[in-house]
Amino acid sequence: MTIVPMQERHLDALAELEQLCFVHPWTRAGLAAELESDTALFLAAEDETGEAVGYVGSHVVCGECYIDNVAVHPNCRGQGIALAILTELIRLVREQNGVFLTLEVRESNIPARRLYEKLGFSEAGRRRNFYTDPKEDALLLTLTLTD
Repeated sequence: MTIVPMQERHLDALAELEQLCFVHPWTRAGLAAELESDTALFLAAEDETGEAVGYVGSHVVCGECYIDNVAVHPNCRGQGIALAILTELIRLVREQNGVFLTLEVRESNIPARRLYEKLGFSEAGRRRNFYTDPKEDALLLTLTLTD
């Protein structure tokens, strides 16, 4: 597996991944627009054939990294792909002298919460009824990069 910046050649696979993983998926056009964004930091995980099997989408503004999505193809879960993608994102944000990374996660998404905790994220707050289908709170998790 290789972690690379998201490129146009990844868009079809990532749009399909969005459909598989999320109730309100990003479209191919929405993902494509991020290729032109100065603040976007999107990384794709490629398998040995070069197919995108996971990704992280984020935006970095003034050293603050806001993670929009983390997704791994259901057939590829449990292989450390999300850990690899997020580890690379953290490395890149540190390299850019980033201050913190933050994200929302469904309260019931225990596997994701364990992964974020393993990476050093801690709960910073809660957004009541943030998610729909089903309605659920979001936990705000933050990883501070400065001492």
